[in-house]
Amino acid sequence: FISPTLQIIVRPPTRSEGHGKTLRLGTIALSLPHQFFWGGEAEQLSPPILTLFFLSPPPPVHIQANLEDALVQEALKTGVDLRHYSKQVELELQHIENASIKDYIKESKNIASLHTQITACDAVLERMEAMLSSFQSDLSSISCEIQTLQEQSVAMNVRLRNRQAVRGRLSQLVDELVVPNIMISTILESPVTDQAFLEQLHELNNKINAVKEQAFRETMACTDVTDILDKLKAKAVAKIREFILQKIYSFRKPMTNYQIPQNALLKYRFFYQFLLGHERSVAKEVRDEYVETMSKIYLSYFKSYTSRLMKVQYEEVAEKDDLMGVEDTAKKDILFPPLRNRNTIFTLGNRGSVIGGPTLPAALLVLIMTPFSPPPPQYPFESLFRSQHFALLDNSCREYLFLCDFFLVTGTPALDLFNAVMGKTLTMFLKHMDAYVSDCYDSIAVFLSIHIVLRFKAIMAKRNVPAIDKYWDTLLEMLWPRFEHILELNIQSIQNTDPQKLGFLDTRPHYITRRYAEFSSAIVSINQTFPHDRTLTLLGQLQTEVENFVLRVAAEFSSRKEQLIFLINNYDMMLGVLMERAVEESKEVEGFQQLLNARTQEFIEELLAPGFGGMIAFVKEAEALAERGQMERLRGEEAQVTQLVRGFAGTWKAAVESLSQDVMRSFTNFKNGTTIIQGALTQLIQYYHRFHKVMALPPLKALPVRSELINIHHLMVEVKKHKPNF
Repeated sequence: FISPTLQIIVRPPTRSEGHGKTLRLGTIALSLPHQFFWGGEAEQLSPPILTLFFLSPPPPVHIQANLEDALVQEALKTGVDLRHYSKQVELELQHIENASIKDYIKESKNIASLHTQITACDAVLERMEAMLSSFQSDLSSISCEIQTLQEQSVAMNVRLRNRQAVRGRLSQLVDELVVPNIMISTILESPVTDQAFLEQLHELNNKINAVKEQAFRETMACTDVTDILDKLKAKAVAKIREFILQKIYSFRKPMTNYQIPQNALLKYRFFYQFLLGHERSVAKEVRDEYVETMSKIYLSYFKSYTSRLMKVQYEEVAEKDDLMGVEDTAKKDILFPPLRNRNTIFTLGNRGSVIGGPTLPAALLVLIMTPFSPPPPQYPFESLFRSQHFALLDNSCREYLFLCDFFLVTGTPALDLFNAVMGKTLTMFLKHMDAYVSDCYDSIAVFLSIHIVLRFKAIMAKRNVPAIDKYWDTLLEMLWPRFEHILELNIQSIQNTDPQKLGFLDTRPHYITRRYAEFSSAIVSINQTFPHDRTLTLLGQLQTEVENFVLRVAAEFSSRKEQLIFLINNYDMMLGVLMERAVEESKEVEGFQQLLNARTQEFIEELLAPGFGGMIAFVKEAEALAERGQMERLRGEEAQVTQLVRGFAGTWKAAVESLSQDVMRSFTNFKNGTTIIQGALTQLIQYYHRFHKVMALPPLKALPVRSELINIHHLMVEVKKHKPNF
């Protein structure tokens, strides 16, 4: 079917068929104007095309929609005549319309009733609309009223807050400016020690400060109370001044414990704060009076205490000749022996307990401070130094904390105020120490004093009291050079000691080495409490000089054996003292241990030489020849070997017994002598064992005398019988 509005135009192809396909007219697509479709598959663009063009305008949209209807599409596909189809549709519609009219006529009564009901509902809805409109207008008026009330509430709230703020400030101002009668009566009549006076003084202080602040703001009401407050302030200042001055004057009474009135003043520390805030001239007067009074009290107290304390010092003290290298003359004066011995100057004894031990007993302090008392026991200087400076430490800490608390000072002002109070006392202490130290030759006392200062300085640092740090530093600057000077004098005295002028010498430990051992162990043990490297250099120099001195004295003996005995006795004595008092890992202990071991080994060789020298020499010579491969040179030594074997078997017991007795006579330390004997016997067994090995060499292996050799195990059992037990 082709629409008559269309015209079919068949054009020849403009180019070859391409791809060898033919034109199929079985499927034809219709298109809108200006578009073309072709028969066949979509990819057949090259063959001749059947082109259809619209020669009239495009159909309307509804026509297009009708054409797209499914029934229309079906009719077109089946080839139905559209005019007949249209008439048929119109007849069907007319029948449907007639049927509908008959249905409407049949239901006319119901439709009329429905119309009446709709009209009634419409009237009801109209009345409801009127009611709702009225209600809406009423709500609108209520909303306006609510908004008005809200604005009024906000305004009233603002006014209320403003009135409350004004009322609070005015109430505070009135409370600050009004002077109650209870305040006036309490300030004028109550004693300053009453709690009520202190409370009202706080209130008065607050009111004075408040009036000053309001006067700065030009508040007119301040003029009404200024006169009353000034009079109350003057009265309070007068009463406080009188009270504090009376407390300060009470310090001046003899035998007064000034700590009691100090504690009383601390309870009323606000008094000085009040004076400082409102009457600086009176505060300065009180402060100056306290400084003057307490500076005199401390000076008098410590001056008297120091003078009485020094009376219990040992009468016999070290002098400039009491040096390590000075000859000991304590035994020369038989009729009138001196009260002291130089050895005690270099011995620590129980003096080291002064560092961590207590101060002087309380009973002794009472005896010292009592004018008439039996003479107390005597003490070394370091004990007196510790008691003196512990009292200074205790009083300085208490005074510094009192000044900071009562006079409201910290930092540099607090140190300045403390120096004003304690400056004279500290100066007196320094003069006293300078006088003593300049003429002191007791190095242990000076060194103990140094460590006491270091300990006390650490205590004050722990208490966070820097009051006398400069005093401690000055004291150390005074004590360290003196200690080093005394140590240098002792070193010089040992350098200047001439062994030839020492008179008779024996192999026992020398008194100079004993002095050194005691002194060195004392210094090392003291230094362990507060390690300080400043003394290590001088102690090293002293040790070097002592070692050189021991070698110089040993050179005065004629035989090497006596020299070794002297060296071993001295090294052993110094090592024993150092290990008893000092740390075993110290430099001094290690040095003397090496020297002692070296000299002991050499002495054992000297000790074995008289009884077993031939065998030892032969063993060493044979071992040397064996090492060089010259064993044939031993073939001619049969007579010497026979003599050595039989000589050892016949004399070794007597030689060992003589060796043991010789050692026990030579050494003052039996333990050291036992060690040397054991070392000598061990060395003897080793030499005899090596002799056995030499006798087993080829040139000597066939000698008949080998059968006479003593079994090494039997020799060891026999030797053990000769070991001394101590």
